[in-house]
Amino acid sequence: MEVLKKVTGLSSLFLFIITISISFVILFTPLYYYTASSLGLPDTLNLSIEALMENYYVLLKYLHFPWITELNFPDFISSESGLFHFFEVKILFYLNYIILILSAIGSFIYFRVIKRTKRIWTLQKPFFIASLVPPLLLLFLTVSFDKMFVLFHEIFFNNDDWLFNPATDPIILALPEEFFMYTFLLFFLLIETLFIFMYQYSKRNAFK
Repeated sequence: MEVLKKVTGLSSLFLFIITISISFVILFTPLYYYTASSLGLPDTLNLSIEALMENYYVLLKYLHFPWITELNFPDFISSESGLFHFFEVKILFYLNYIILILSAIGSFIYFRVIKRTKRIWTLQKPFFIASLVPPLLLLFLTVSFDKMFVLFHEIFFNNDDWLFNPATDPIILALPEEFFMYTFLLFFLLIETLFIFMYQYSKRNAFK
């Protein structure tokens, strides 16, 4: 029973860190603004940066709000397969937020228990090991982002609807591969920072 509690507690902590990082990246709209500006997307697509941001906000609202059931970009047409892919992304967003809420509750309870019983030191090893993973993934990202991007979609989607055709789904031109590379980079940097923080915190407060 004690082992099960520990596994459940640690799982909650790791899932919370992962999902809170995903949520931050999703909602960090300056990253898209930077991408669009630095890559010259307004000139390429013959749209102002304000128009591009408007389309991006339309997408984010669709992906977040259950009462928005149709995705209609102001400046881009969409195919049925493209719309279905965004619907699948919407479901994944909801799944992430559900896990975020549940793991936050589990983390809070577990952290209170180990703090009360002065077992914060037990977090040192798990978070030290965890902190070794993001650098490896970052290395893989810098060496071969294309393979990581494809692998990601093969894991989370069971179809090829994510392979957008610019002729039928020009929104993909406004969401270049570089943007997704930046989101992956930010995500790995966030979880690495949080893993290191938790390791240092557990080390400093081992017997408090």
